[in-house]
This record gives sequence, structure tokens and C-alpha cells, in this order.
Amino acid sequence: MNALSKSETATTAPSGQGPLQTEYDLVIVGSGGGSMCAALAAQQAGKSAVILEKRAKVGGSTSLSGGVLWVPNHPLLAKAGVHDDIDEARLYLDHVVGADSPGSTPQRREAFLRTAPQMLRFLMRLGLKLRRPLHVWPDYRDDLPGGLPEGRSVMPVPFDVKKLGAWYPRIAVYTPVIPIPLGSDEFGTLLLLKRTLAGKLKALKLVWLGLRAKFLGEQVSGCGSALQGRMLEIALRQGLAPYAETPVKDLIVEGGRVTGVVAEHEGRRVEVRARCGVLIDAGGFSRNADLRRKYARGPISDRWTSANRGDTGDLLEVLLNLDAASAELDTAWWVVTSHNTNGEWPPETRTPDGDLFPFQHHLDLSLPHVMLVDQDGKRFCDESGSYMDIGERMYARHAETGRAIPAWAIFDARHRQRYAWGPLLPGTTPQQWIDSGYMKKADTLDELAQLCGVDPAGLKAEAQRFSGFARTGVDLDYNRGGRAFDRSHGDPTVKPNPCLGAIEQGPFYAVAIYPGDVGTAGGVITDEHARVLRKDGSAIPGLYACGNFTAPVFGRTYPGAGASIAASFTFGYIAARHCAGAGGEA
Repeated sequence: MNALSKSETATTAPSGQGPLQTEYDLVIVGSGGGSMCAALAAQQAGKSAVILEKRAKVGGSTSLSGGVLWVPNHPLLAKAGVHDDIDEARLYLDHVVGADSPGSTPQRREAFLRTAPQMLRFLMRLGLKLRRPLHVWPDYRDDLPGGLPEGRSVMPVPFDVKKLGAWYPRIAVYTPVIPIPLGSDEFGTLLLLKRTLAGKLKALKLVWLGLRAKFLGEQVSGCGSALQGRMLEIALRQGLAPYAETPVKDLIVEGGRVTGVVAEHEGRRVEVRARCGVLIDAGGFSRNADLRRKYARGPISDRWTSANRGDTGDLLEVLLNLDAASAELDTAWWVVTSHNTNGEWPPETRTPDGDLFPFQHHLDLSLPHVMLVDQDGKRFCDESGSYMDIGERMYARHAETGRAIPAWAIFDARHRQRYAWGPLLPGTTPQQWIDSGYMKKADTLDELAQLCGVDPAGLKAEAQRFSGFARTGVDLDYNRGGRAFDRSHGDPTVKPNPCLGAIEQGPFYAVAIYPGDVGTAGGVITDEHARVLRKDGSAIPGLYACGNFTAPVFGRTYPGAGASIAASFTFGYIAARHCAGAGGEA
């Protein structure tokens, strides 16, 4: 790889920044949560850092997310009188993840468990304002040893992104939920506005907060842009403004060590040297159709993803050519989606400028009177469980039978009368959905099966079995509603199990379900210090990685809300401190 002259550097920078320098201690690629955390940690350790972001808006995938972090033994738990400790968290993680994998070694799990609370305390001291969920949000497998029914997740206090001043237009936001000044923990209650007093009060809260923000001229977010907005506010205060529209194209390698990057900045190719190291936090490759097909284990499309549009895997091949080891490239952070079997999308998935934002089905799929079946009419998962598990089970069933992608969400009339589907208000079923064929409708399950291409006998038998579970309150097949997590986003007015409702009242409805995602989950393998490893297990000197660019510390599982974001923050923090040679807690 040819290095450019040190004199070839940009001379100006946007928004009042100084010019991009030719050398820093730590060069960070990408502006997600792990990046800003790493830059702040490096600065605290006495090192200089720079963040290079290829897109015009900063914040990465974290800014488009629910803004949640899953952090065991965090300080807000003790403040609330909830007991947790590293031994319980380790026990839980070992049971959830199971066998070791290349990205989830005992050493990496231990590094996460010990360092995540330190990272959180560090950021809170710098001014990051966090809270526990307002409603119960348990660990996703709270039924396993060490699982915490109260949950280990934290999220940002709502934030007015206009406080960023000139940077306000440059923070990435998830368009479909902006402006919504509620946290992601509040959506489940909001969706019950036709069923519960709490749902109605939540709707009134949303209206009040919206009117208040409009009167005050605010743009209040409670999700990912609140988390990254606050992180950016802290970074700007510390003089760590990211350089947007500065894509990194290559790494500089000298004597086997990564010593910098080659980037494009203000229309010129520039070299930025790294005295200590380079940290890659550039996201996954959900938006790269070629890479998705190359590594997929079954049907996949870059159009099913809700991931950051910058997730194109630009540097993955660069690292693989450096003999970097990789793992889990065939998996993602699954959140199933839906569209017509002819490939057409419901009009509600399009923004006024034509951008596609696929529906994400988790809360709506977990409510009563809906079940998920394959093309044989058979269930294959706990529909109220972890969205990651649903995607993994969908692929596992498809590998067995070839008949699970698409799967089908099967509703009876009560679901469509009471609950939301996609972003629409509860009880709303547009006639256009029926007319276009996106949502099938029939008076009987036999007729519905014919419309969907599902085995009629299999579907009727499964509906009868499922309805029996709804009456007893016990799902003997997949334990739906048997965990505190499941029940936390069910309908408490439905007895004896808030997640189970019979499929027996027509008309019946169906929608084709596909394995959507919010980002790929696999990538290069890193060690407990976030160093990128070669295939022989040795570390590539000067090269670190975190976030969705890496093989996940949680393997093919998701222990709780915000697990992937917490891992990104934590290993970004670890990388910066290791690169700086700093020991102990910042």
C-alpha cells in the first residue's frame, strides 16, 4: 500500500473545525457509539484522537437505533436497589451464549463484563445522562440462570438535538420515528392505547410532549439520536469534532504494522498517520448486496435491512487481505420485516423523498392473536421472544425444509381490531394493503392458506393447537409468554397469558415475513483488547476494531436490549485505553 506525502492534507474543515492534521495518536474510522467513546477515552489518557466519517451525517448505526445499552452491574441498578454483580452476569451470559465462538471467547466475555460498567461510569462523569427503563424491560432470557427480570439496560434521557447548534442538521436520525420524544421502552405501552389506561396515558404524554416541543422550538428525541446527540455534545465540548464526508479508502501498513489510513477529504486523497493505532468502527455490510450474497446461508436481500445506509463493508475486504480472521459473516441483528411476495412494499415504508424504511415487526408480532408459521403451516419460534432468536430460527427451519423464507404471520380478526401492525395506529388495516396483496384476507383458514401457498391442513392443525395454548396459557412448543421479557410487551388485559390469543375468529389475515435486520453481526475477529487478529491468532500491530465490523462477543444471541451498542461502546473504550497504554479505570 502506497503512502501519500505527509504534506498532502486538507487545509480547511467544516463547521469551524481546524484543518485535518496529518498525524494523531489514534485514528478512528466511523462515528458510531464506539468511536466517540474511544476518542473521549483516548483523550482522557492523554492521547490525541480523530474521528473520520464517510457520510455527511454523524452518529452511525447507533444514532438510528433505539439508543439502548445492555450493561451488567451498572451504577443505576444499585441506585434503584436492584442487585446485580459480575458473577450473576457471567452466569447469565454463559448460559445465553453457550459454547465459545471465535468472537465470543471467555476472555472477551470477561473483558466486556468487567469493563462495561467502568465505561458507563466514565461517560456519566463526562455528562452523559442516562436512565433505567420507565417500564419493566427484562433480560431477553430472564428464565436462564443469572437472568435479571428487572433488566440490565439503560437509555438516554430525552435530548433536544437542536442544542447541538450548527451540528444539529448533521446528526443522523431515524426518519420514521422523528420527532418522537419517547424512549424505545415506551413504545410497547403506546401500542396498547386501545386496550389499557396506561396506553391512553402514554398517547396523551406523546401529544403533550409534541405540542410542548413545537411551542418551544425544540426537536426532542428519546432514542438513538438522543444517545448520540449527547455523545456528540460531549465530544464537541472536548474539542473532538468528527470529520464528516471523509471516507477512508485504505490502510497504511509498514513493516507489518498499521500506521495510518488513506482517506478522501474535501475532494483530495490524504494520508492520516496514527502514532498508536487505528480503530475501525465502520459498521457492517447490510447495504452491500454482493457481500450479503457471498456470505449468506439462505435467501437474503440488502432491501430487507433497516441498517445505516453507510453499512457497505468498504473496509472488510481490505482487512481480509491483511489476513485478518473473520467469523459469523452469515448472521445479523435480525428484526423481521414484511413486504408483498411480488417484491412491492407498502406505501407506509416510503418517506416523501422515496427512501425505503422497512417495517420492523417485534412488538406487533408479540401481541395476542397472531402466530408465525412456515409454508407447511408450522410454527418455529417464540413470536414474543428475542428478535435475534426469531431470525436465527427462521434460517434454521429454512435450512431444514427450504420452506420458511418467506414465513407467514397469521392473524385472526381480533389482532387487526385491537393492535398495530407496522407504524400505523392500533386497529388500522388500510384497504390498499388488501387490494395490493400485501396483506391477505379470507373468511376461513383454508382460503387463507390457498392465498399464501401454505399447506391448508398444516395451518388448520397449528391454529387449533395454538388456540389450545391460548386457553390454557401455556405454550408447550416454544414457551411464548413464559418469560418476564415476553410478558413485558404483551397485552395485560388478555388472560391467562398476555402474549397468547386464539386464532379462530374470522376474517383471517396473513402477511409474508422476511428476515430483516438492523445491521450485520459478523466481521473480523478481535481479542479482549479489541486488537484485530490474523488467522493464526496473532494480533495485527496497530489495528483495532469494534462494533458491527467485528465478530460479536455475544455470538449468535442477544442477551438484552442494547447488547450490540454496549459492546461497541465497551470495546471502543478498551481499544483506546490499550492503544494508549493506560491501565485501570478511566
